[in-house]
Amino acid sequence: MTDIFSAAAAAIRNAQALVITAGAGMGVESGLPDFRGNQGFWQAYPPYQRLGLSFEEAANPDHFQRDPLFGWGFYGHRLNLYRETVPHSGFTLLQEWVERFGLDYFVATSNVDGQFQKAGFQEKKILEVHGSIHHLQCTTPCGMNIWPNREQISVDTATMRSRSIPRCIHCGVTARPNILMFGDGSWISRRTDEQEERWEEFLGRHQGDRTVIVECGAGAAIPTIRYLGERLGERPGATLIRINPREHQVPPPHLPLPCGAGEGLRRIEAILATG
Repeated sequence: MTDIFSAAAAAIRNAQALVITAGAGMGVESGLPDFRGNQGFWQAYPPYQRLGLSFEEAANPDHFQRDPLFGWGFYGHRLNLYRETVPHSGFTLLQEWVERFGLDYFVATSNVDGQFQKAGFQEKKILEVHGSIHHLQCTTPCGMNIWPNREQISVDTATMRSRSIPRCIHCGVTARPNILMFGDGSWISRRTDEQEERWEEFLGRHQGDRTVIVECGAGAAIPTIRYLGERLGERPGATLIRINPREHQVPPPHLPLPCGAGEGLRRIEAILATG
């Protein structure tokens, strides 16, 4: 096992570029809930178990049309949680590697929590493939506008209903998070499209370079980030380091690290720090 961590450290030490990919498991050590399966979701949100709702059913854009207080109950609670959360030490280690080894980098994440920005990563070097809870759009939508989410949402946690409804700053109807939800036909992707343009430019600059992909907590249930890491791992000169306590399997020459994100990053750092 030590050999795998040593190989991961060597790959980072010799890299020319760093790609950080992250799924929901990246935030678990920061105290964010793991929605793995209905039981994991219901443990975090018991009222939805009483209602018999899965995560997919709660994260449905139809709620903002039919019952916006209910829709904002779920997303308002998550917004408050993400605002209060302090990113764990693994975020800092990744930034330190960028500085120590002079690496150009980019972050690609399916998380909507804004934790990478909060940890100090540059906004222009982050791709949020599912959008961000820290930005809003019109539910209708009345246009292609996206604006920062500065709303203060109070939620009754017994019923998971919001006490207020954010409004579109342009037409006054219900606003919703600029997040790609399940069965979502009205998500405005403009902000993510602009991020993807910068992402593609980054990949173009490093075609053929020794690129390390550090994948943190990307599960197989919604495999967007896993597939992304595997595709990047096929590029010449690329090495994928998959950090995941349960679903770490990856074919050689890539590196499976069977542990949580924070632990995996700290164990790599322990080797890097010894030179």
